[in-house]
Amino acid sequence: MSTEPTGPSSSNPATAPSRQRVVITRKDVRYAGWVAFLAWVFSVYDYILFGTLLPKIAEDFGWSTEYSTAIATIVSVGTFVVALCVGPLVDRIGRRSGLIFTTVGAALSSGLTAISPWAWWLVVVRFISGLGYSEQAVNSTYLNEMYAAAEQSGERVKSKGLTYSFIQGGWPVGVLFAAAMTAALLPVTGWREIFAIATFPAIVIAILGRRLKETPQFLRMKEVRALLRAGRQDEAARLAADYGIPLRDEERHGAERSPLVALFEPGQRKHTVFLSAAFLLNWFGVQVFAVLGTTVLTQGPGVSFSSTLVVLIVSNGVAYIGYLVHGMVGDKIGRRETIMAGWLLSGICYALMLFVVHGYVGVLVTYSLGLFFLIGPYSALLFYMGESYPTRMRGTGTSVVNAMGPIGAILGSALLTGLLAAGFSMSVAALVAGALAIFLSGFLMLGARRIRPGAPPIDQQDVPPSVAAA
Repeated sequence: MSTEPTGPSSSNPATAPSRQRVVITRKDVRYAGWVAFLAWVFSVYDYILFGTLLPKIAEDFGWSTEYSTAIATIVSVGTFVVALCVGPLVDRIGRRSGLIFTTVGAALSSGLTAISPWAWWLVVVRFISGLGYSEQAVNSTYLNEMYAAAEQSGERVKSKGLTYSFIQGGWPVGVLFAAAMTAALLPVTGWREIFAIATFPAIVIAILGRRLKETPQFLRMKEVRALLRAGRQDEAARLAADYGIPLRDEERHGAERSPLVALFEPGQRKHTVFLSAAFLLNWFGVQVFAVLGTTVLTQGPGVSFSSTLVVLIVSNGVAYIGYLVHGMVGDKIGRRETIMAGWLLSGICYALMLFVVHGYVGVLVTYSLGLFFLIGPYSALLFYMGESYPTRMRGTGTSVVNAMGPIGAILGSALLTGLLAAGFSMSVAALVAGALAIFLSGFLMLGARRIRPGAPPIDQQDVPPSVAAA
């Protein structure tokens, strides 16, 4: 790790902390981007594969449809719990270590699923898939800080949002890879071998991750925390002020607040609540139109099953372009505004698909545009999540918001099922549980923190007067 010594913050050598400035180069950023992209691809592969192969798994174990659905629900809850734990861990052990840890978790999830002998084993093992799902939150935290650190080291990172959109685009790549492996291998081998395939690349990626640099922001926060734990509060306050790290009053007096609790302190509560609610509600729509897309298309607009496959392939290609477009637009007008506009337009497109357009071409166009504006903003969203929280809680904040996804999926499925059971048509049920939920998620983004394009890091905007004057 390249470092350059910096001068002490105090003229007294007996009390001045010894500090190093980590230099992050464009080469470091590029390498980190490739590792993060590959880690995300294989994490998505493992995460998506369970739902894709669940009918075959149920057939192999002799499960009924109701039983397999119950298993999937329990797994979703376990994924949520595990995902909640990732954030505080990343804020403790570091961004680099967190990326390696979640990648190894995805490898274990795939490998242990492949050798599952019983239902309870499968449930416990699939809980681990929450680590793979959390990979995108870790990537957001890590790369956000790497881009900022590179610029602080004198390296210019152009179009950070657009650059990150390529990495977040690992989602459709992972989905397509899972679909390709299933189509090619399932008739020849079985579902276990398809899961086993993901184990070895993930392990290789974890090994590559050992060459990553830790972010300077985390190392500085770690140094300040070490001084606080040692009872050297005055030195910690001076060093934090020099680094631009805000310390709360209780931290200045030696009491370190849990990052989970800190998410709901006065300066963060509104942002956390609105961002989490928007993410959760948007996943209603993801579940209805992306995960259950074939069911909605066949029972709603009345598209044949074979035609829906074409719609899904074309729309996912369009959605990948959406990642790039929203990443680029977010750099220009602000990521919160980009996310909000995209989700509002997505809700409108899906409503048009369900009740206005007629014919295969109309459905193809409106469904593709709906997915473009639904999935595309996630490239801006994940980067926004990282830049909208201070360093001391960045990993926790992004992971907590990200963990709302599985819960939104469960609630979205439950609402859709309840409306259908009440006698509503699929079009009406999908409008309420999907299109309307997406539209409302866009409005909820108004309550989240606005980050102006080109604004300094949030830490430098969030320094209490007592710290700034230290």
